[in-house]
Amino acid sequence: MPDQSARTAHSQVSVKSQTVLPAAVLEHLAIGPDDRLRYRITPDGIRIDKAPPEGEDPFAAFTEWAGPIDDEDYAGL
Repeated sequence: MPDQSARTAHSQVSVKSQTVLPAAVLEHLAIGPDDRLRYRITPDGIRIDKAPPEGEDPFAAFTEWAGPIDDEDYAGL
């Protein structure tokens, strides 16, 4: 049974691959000017969330762990 508390929002992608985030998404993620988004590709779909400010992500320096095999191996941690 689908989660009845889930809300849905839609946006259209332009010819330049740009989109406008719906107000409900901006509000839920507390996104403002100059904030960054993080896109995580998973077997179940894409997760979008507010990225930590640069320099605050403790794993940002470990780019050698940024491959799909590592994502799968460490997904449950």
